[in-house]
Amino acid sequence: MTYSTTEEQQKAILVHIEFYDFNKIHSPLNAANEFKELSKSSGAIIVADVVGKLDRPNASLFLKKGKAEEVRDLVKELCAGLVIINHELSPSQERNLETFFGARVLDRTGLILHIFATRASSHVGKLQVELAQLTHLSTRLVRGWSHLERQKGGIGLRGPGETQLETDRRLVGQRIKTIKKRLDKTHKQKEVNRYSRKKSRNKLAAMVGYTNAGKTTLFNALTDNTQYAADKPFATLDSVTRKNSIPELGPILFSDTVGFISDLPTQLIESFKATLDELRSADLLIHVVDISDKDFRFKIEQVINLLADLNLQHIPILRVNNKSDKAEITDYRSLSKVDAGDVWVSAEKGEGLEELIDSINIFLRGGLFEGKVTLHPSLGELRSELYSSGSVIQETTNNLGLIQLSIRIGTEEISEFEKIEGFEVLDKEELKIKEAI
Repeated sequence: MTYSTTEEQQKAILVHIEFYDFNKIHSPLNAANEFKELSKSSGAIIVADVVGKLDRPNASLFLKKGKAEEVRDLVKELCAGLVIINHELSPSQERNLETFFGARVLDRTGLILHIFATRASSHVGKLQVELAQLTHLSTRLVRGWSHLERQKGGIGLRGPGETQLETDRRLVGQRIKTIKKRLDKTHKQKEVNRYSRKKSRNKLAAMVGYTNAGKTTLFNALTDNTQYAADKPFATLDSVTRKNSIPELGPILFSDTVGFISDLPTQLIESFKATLDELRSADLLIHVVDISDKDFRFKIEQVINLLADLNLQHIPILRVNNKSDKAEITDYRSLSKVDAGDVWVSAEKGEGLEELIDSINIFLRGGLFEGKVTLHPSLGELRSELYSSGSVIQETTNNLGLIQLSIRIGTEEISEFEKIEGFEVLDKEELKIKEAI
């Protein structure tokens, strides 16, 4: 499923069909608009929008005959070479529609896969996308490609009468196995990295949320990074982990992940196992919400459901209501509930971050202690651990020959260290105040 440059710029007709569903509590208000943004993001030139309603899809064409004829007439009139439908089509439906329209047909899954293919930059990301594409393609080899069912024989083929369809299915299967082996190797390396991180006591906070919620902008603000951020779906595809740059947070790692979307194809979830494992190893999930979006309630529901499907609901979640400035929110401090993990920010303007920092410290470290401690010289290993975690601000030696450190560390960790003989907190009153906060 690759496209040439000319195809990427070809004229496209969008078809958005709504189904009658009275059981949904929340439904998207701007589903058609999200579909249009996805299509624009793929590089297609949109020449027409067709909308309609259905109680159930047609088994053969998905669309009703009248609506299909309307789209066919537009294809001829506007010389469009592509029809994008905002739903998942069966292989036979896709084939029948292409024959009926006289143009190439792309369903929602194919559209998302194409966007992912154009955005993948890392080696692992490209392998993950190719695996998702081939998994999707393998279902299309069942009934979609009737022209491949002719007999083919010859030296080197599996049998004297192997069809082209069987050959292609075999080649796709072999490629899928090869990619899975490569990804498994990468997955094992990631496990080693996660083990090292756990040993160094570094906490991991992973950004999650609907696509285009502002996760990367917030990630850049917390890590002083310059990852690419843009106001479009799936601007981030490859997950990135960086150490935080804010002294008040201490040694915490932040991970920027690919955004979720409603009706996320199953094969994408399976293929992006390495990315999802990054979430499973997180100590905290930071759920970034675009609070200025009219559909924010629906999108929150979608993200929560996807986290449950991925068995991640046991990890603490801190909700960040981002783009508050666009929602005309000015008093961030009064709205934020730091202890409850519900804060309001504008990542782009850097506003409301103080409350977010306090909330992260409470969720990950039980609060933050900044003060002086003394260590007996025999506790060199503990001293080294404090340095490696980035907790030490300054070191001196007192009159008794004890090591005196000014540190910034989580109150939970301080409580553990106090049990060690030879370790003493000097600013105990300040520690109590911090814990009370």
